[in-house]
Amino acid sequence: MVKRSAGRKTLASLAAELGVSRTTVSNAYNRPDQLAPETRERILAAARARGYSGPDPTARNLRRRFAGSVGVLLTDHLTYAFEDMATVDFLAGMSAAAESGDSNLTLIPVGPDGGTEAAPSRIGGAAVDGFVVYSVAADDPYLKAARERGLPMVVCDQPTDTGLPFVGIDDRKAIAPAAQALVDAGHTRIGILAIRLMRARRDGQISCEELRGADMHVQRSRVLGALDVFEQAGLSCADIPIVTRHINDPDNATDAAAELLGAYPDLTAVLCTTDSMALGVLEYARSKGLSVPGDLSVTGFDGIEPALFRGLTTVIQPNKEKGRAAGEVLRQLIAASEGGPWDKGSPVRRLLDTEFEPGSTVGPPRG
Repeated sequence: MVKRSAGRKTLASLAAELGVSRTTVSNAYNRPDQLAPETRERILAAARARGYSGPDPTARNLRRRFAGSVGVLLTDHLTYAFEDMATVDFLAGMSAAAESGDSNLTLIPVGPDGGTEAAPSRIGGAAVDGFVVYSVAADDPYLKAARERGLPMVVCDQPTDTGLPFVGIDDRKAIAPAAQALVDAGHTRIGILAIRLMRARRDGQISCEELRGADMHVQRSRVLGALDVFEQAGLSCADIPIVTRHINDPDNATDAAAELLGAYPDLTAVLCTTDSMALGVLEYARSKGLSVPGDLSVTGFDGIEPALFRGLTTVIQPNKEKGRAAGEVLRQLIAASEGGPWDKGSPVRRLLDTEFEPGSTVGPPRG
């Protein structure tokens, strides 16, 4: 056990030297409004002179039974969280909410293929006051482990029907303008690229029946929302090939585009459920000498900065505001639970608006 240095000042020793109570010293740091300005400045000046940096936050949090941090459960690798622009924007919003609540963020990345064995220990060992669960399957073991902690919790994006507080968008409705743009341009030979549709790894083309049973709600809703529009235009699900990739990174996006357009060279348009997938289509088209939108029309979803810079026709969702809203809802739940157990009550359900960006990557079908 590491012994405390004999010369290290503590709140109690500083209070004794100054002839004030420990509460008075504590108030100088934590409740300055409780002291006269002159008294507070005298205490802080004495603390600086003696090398005392303030009350031990760990001890304070233990007394309050709060960790001073909120957990963000991610089902992707940590490197992906800092490379995917939609996730980066979401975490920026979460950080803003945490800062306004004088709290920290604890990222808990379980990876896209996280197993069930580690869930209880990883979630149980997280020193947090509550969780924001970011886009997991309904039967995800980490979601189950987080619920068993009994801490305040907010679900962001998915699953949508847990009975827990929820922040997200109406994905099925939101993608409709992108699909309608392709229909209005006259396209009838359309393919769809989507990221992870199932918790179990699945790469490649999927059937309409498999789509209806997909357990990743966000991507399933976006594909179904596009199909709603296409079916109104006389195109059935069987007419539209759907290719998915479990990992959402540039290499997989380009590879998915190659699979789809290699198998169906007659396609004149590709609707993508993320901007990252759409950027992969643009890269594939460039490598094959195809012009966009002359030879191929492309749409995305997210509104990330690189996609908007390249003029992608896309749906802009408020990723940063989504993170901020999830963080604020969680902060309010934690504050309300400070005096006792978390009262779930009637769960908050906050749906944010999206915006269609016409861009410049949709045109009439070639020929």
